[in-house]
Amino acid sequence: MNIDNLTLGQIKQIQALLGNHSTPSQDGLNAMLGKKVIIRTYSAGVWFGELEQKAGTEVIIKNARRMWKWWAKEGISLSACALYGIRHNDSKIVEAVDSVWLEAIEIIPCTDVAINSLESAPHVKAQ
Repeated sequence: MNIDNLTLGQIKQIQALLGNHSTPSQDGLNAMLGKKVIIRTYSAGVWFGELEQKAGTEVIIKNARRMWKWWAKEGISLSACALYGIRHNDSKIVEAVDSVWLEAIEIIPCTDVAINSLESAPHVKAQ
């Protein structure tokens, strides 16, 4: 057998035998990939966006809005923001950037109600 002449099918069979899967599982720690989340970071504050990639504590979120100041519609925590959304008058949410690479200490999936609230929040301007 010449390794240079292997077909794609043969390579896939070898990968299956070795337990080598090139696509990440959507279970466990990767279950939130593609979902809208709130990210708390070590030093870059709090962000809302779609979780695109995760490796250890590093994440990339797309359509990312920094939550410079936030106040939950109900409750007092970021978890409440992820469940119920924010009070627009008491919060300052920055315009979205295409993507941002962060070190996450907390990843909270958002409900549809929270997503609508965060996406419709006015863009904060300098005062």
